[in-house]
Amino acid sequence: MTNSQILLVEDEPDIALIIADLLTAQGHDVAIAGTGPDGHRAATDKRFDLLILDVMLPGMDGFALCEAMRKQGFDGGILMLTARSQVADRVQGLQIGADDYLAKPFDPNELVARVTALLRRVGKEQLTPVTRYQFGGVTVDFSVPLVTRHGASVSLAAKEMQLLRCLIDHRGQVLTREWLLTQVWRHQPFITPRTVDVHIAWLRQKLEEEPQTPKHILTIRGEGYRFAG
Repeated sequence: MTNSQILLVEDEPDIALIIADLLTAQGHDVAIAGTGPDGHRAATDKRFDLLILDVMLPGMDGFALCEAMRKQGFDGGILMLTARSQVADRVQGLQIGADDYLAKPFDPNELVARVTALLRRVGKEQLTPVTRYQFGGVTVDFSVPLVTRHGASVSLAAKEMQLLRCLIDHRGQVLTREWLLTQVWRHQPFITPRTVDVHIAWLRQKLEEEPQTPKHILTIRGEGYRFAG
């Protein structure tokens, strides 16, 4: 079993090192970012199982970072850390997608227990990437790869297949164009969010019964796309 990948976004170096040491001793791999923007870049570029976010961060606070990652389709755990213990702050964090909330100063054993429980809970809830998937009249076998629609073979370009896999593996979740770009195109130059729109349109033309009114590859206005299968 691979170690859990945890990103800690904390601007106080001493606290960051203490937390990292605690979690590393439990067998987790811990990356550290010291600002909100740095944390956002790290969480966008690499897949993490859990984000631990301090609320008071320079450049982009923990609430904004939490909300941004959920909008990008991040489906791992998010634990908020803060020196503020007001109920309103806890409610705000939970409303924008945080899974748990721990006020400073905290007991190290409680932090470890909450991280362990959250990783266990999120692990059960996460969708398992599939090798074969069916929706509507479409059957996708990623191991070949092969796509058929009502029994007839459908030709998909490599990027279309990668995009379809990303949508299916994160089915039910809203995925932003920016997140899809990082997952499918890996920061290739001259690639823009419009590229995602074009490839989505191609997938709809090939896979949807009525491309103009899709039932599976859905647009979430102002946010991105969601696969419903």
